[in-house]
Amino acid sequence: MTADNTTTAVEATDDHAHGEDDDDATCEYCGDRFPTEQLRDLHRGLEHYDVLDDDDRAAYEAAYEAETESLQSFRLRALAALVLLYFGFLMLYAVVGL
Repeated sequence: MTADNTTTAVEATDDHAHGEDDDDATCEYCGDRFPTEQLRDLHRGLEHYDVLDDDDRAAYEAAYEAETESLQSFRLRALAALVLLYFGFLMLYAVVGL
């Protein structure tokens, strides 16, 4: 803080980086920090499942389902991109090869 009790942008960034003023996603079992609560919930379910209560297990299962849906969507988009790329090169070869 500066002399007139205002916080500079650098100090605010430092406070945020150290988690002093926000509710960050830290694992209360091992202290690991995560950028999102979803990643923290996945970590807790994989590493600390035996000590979780019902609410934490439900959060893990919800995060797992969301992650599964996201991965499935990525796989389908990647497959579509590869198919389009393959047929694009096939058409290019057919046009240039003639």
